[in-house]
Amino acid sequence: MVSTTAVKRALAALATRTDTATRPYAAVIDEAEAARADLRRAAGFVDSVGLDGLSEAVASAECHGDESAAERGRAALAAYRDLREAAGGER
Repeated sequence: MVSTTAVKRALAALATRTDTATRPYAAVIDEAEAARADLRRAAGFVDSVGLDGLSEAVASAECHGDESAAERGRAALAAYRDLREAAGGER
C-alpha cells in the first residue's frame, strides 16, 4: 500500500521536474485519477495537492487545449467533492 508520505514526495518531484515530456498538469490529473482507486492514496493526494491544485491542473489542461486531460480532471474533481460531502465535510 502506498503511504501518504510517498505520494507527497512523488508529487513534489513531479511538480519540479523539467526533464519530462509529461506536462505538470497532466501528472497531477493522472495521479488524481489513479488515487481514486485507493482511499489512502486519495487522502495523500488531497492532503498534498488539494482540490484547488486539481482545479488549477484542469484549468491548465483547458488552456493547453488538452480536453481529454481536462475531462478526466473534472471527473476526478467531482468524485473527490462527492467523497468529501459523503464524509460530512464541506464542498
